[in-house]
Amino acid sequence: MRSLREQVTGVTDTAVAAADGLLIAADTAGTIEPEGLAAIAAAGLGLARRTAEATGRGTLRQTVTHGSHGCAAFYAVGETALLVVLGDEGIDVDQLHETTRPALARIDSILTAPEAGYEPAPAARAV
Repeated sequence: MRSLREQVTGVTDTAVAAADGLLIAADTAGTIEPEGLAAIAAAGLGLARRTAEATGRGTLRQTVTHGSHGCAAFYAVGETALLVVLGDEGIDVDQLHETTRPALARIDSILTAPEAGYEPAPAARAV
């Protein structure tokens, strides 16, 4: 997440959250409460996801909200998580989208990888 801030001029804050709004990780500048950002991003992404489905637009990939002081970009990470990126007025949204693609794949692989050293218990046999 830090690399997004380094690679894309204008990125101010990033966070990864579960689809239910639980914060997983954040790289914020201190002006934003990461837990609140995660919750709002999850609500926004959920609404955008339902809108895309209801209007036949397919699976949601991202949504961007532009304000007078910058933008907030919300990216789906599979079905269970999201990445939110906040940017100032000078952010290049096209560059952000391009740079975010590999980050999304990496985040998804981390979140879906089995825990190191974890082995599920063998299935119980029916008696």
